[in-house]
Amino acid sequence: MKRYEGRRAIVTGGGSGIGQATVLRMLAEGGSVVAADVSEAGLADTVTKAGDAADRLTTVVVNISDEASVRDGVAAAVQALGGLDVLVNAAGILRSSHTHETSLEQFQQVINVNLVGTFLMIREAIPALLEGDDAAVVNFSSTSAAFAHPYMAAYAASKGGVQSMTHALAAEYGKQGIRFNAVQPGSISSGMTDGSGESKQSQGPGLPADADFSLFMKLTPAIKQGFAGPEAVAGVVAMLASEDGAFITGTEVRIDGGTHY
Repeated sequence: MKRYEGRRAIVTGGGSGIGQATVLRMLAEGGSVVAADVSEAGLADTVTKAGDAADRLTTVVVNISDEASVRDGVAAAVQALGGLDVLVNAAGILRSSHTHETSLEQFQQVINVNLVGTFLMIREAIPALLEGDDAAVVNFSSTSAAFAHPYMAAYAASKGGVQSMTHALAAEYGKQGIRFNAVQPGSISSGMTDGSGESKQSQGPGLPADADFSLFMKLTPAIKQGFAGPEAVAGVVAMLASEDGAFITGTEVRIDGGTHY
């Protein structure tokens, strides 16, 4: 499939995990992509993995929780691409702790990256998207937005906010030609969930020493292959932002292998 020939996309969190897998998927389908991340090393790894498609890949260092960084990064990306058709907001962080032991600074950090960062990227990208072709935005919610995952109150709040914001934006910009959807990954092996991510915006959880792991062990996929790789999410993201998703907006797609019924 070459659904992305002629399409121009920005993908945040493009230096590792699902963000990187999404960059590679869109490149494989013929797209021109700007990968944005806080990690230069992660972005360099993405360039290496892009192989022969690297000539259609541009990288930009962006801290999505910093307004000035987002403004400069989006401007540079749009200039490099010559316009914008797709924005994928994959960057995020996961922090796990007892709520009564969570500082305001820790709570706000998660909100600032996951929710405020998504807002900032969208706000700065909208002018270019309004000029784009079949413009589409894919945001990253989580199964945590709708199902109880202990020790993750801040994360759940941030992802619930992203999901609600996605619906509001779809209603606000639908008649102007921008589609907004969200994905809800769960039971996905990535830098965020295993702590191996290069990016400071995709570090893994630090579960409390007394965490009741029985609560987590029951959250296992129903399908046989167990936890899926980030490519499982990248494929859905690519569909939503392509012509195949042209009649889909204002909704979310759960990708969890049947962990939550």
